[in-house]
Amino acid sequence: MDASDRSPEALGVLIKETQSLLNQRMDDRLRPLSLSVPQYACLTALQTTPGITGSELARRAFVSRQSMNVLLQGLEKRGLVTRSTDPGPRRERSVVLNAAAEPLLARAHEEVSSVVQLMTADVEPVERARLHELLSRCRDALLVS
Repeated sequence: MDASDRSPEALGVLIKETQSLLNQRMDDRLRPLSLSVPQYACLTALQTTPGITGSELARRAFVSRQSMNVLLQGLEKRGLVTRSTDPGPRRERSVVLNAAAEPLLARAHEEVSSVVQLMTADVEPVERARLHELLSRCRDALLVS
């Protein structure tokens, strides 16, 4: 892609390329912790919103509900999460983060933060804030469409 190409399509491709590279670098850093990017996203969502359902976790981790179920089974076997035995609305069970996950998640946050710092090393703090604002607005526009 030509750097001078400022078309909407080129912007979409650039965002996707950046997301793909970010995902690869995060995966490289999380692998030694025996975590995938979707597992990290799941644990992070549980840290910020304890007790959410598998369906909501799937949306936040960008995986299907079926994939999330398999992912949760693995995290449960590792003792990182617990799923409620009582089904809630629509027969879904809530999920909570176990204490054993906290130190692992703290290390994972450090690794992901280092990737983001690398990605934005040449971006001034004010530009990073603006980038965050602009990407949030782009995301929000797609959520309502």
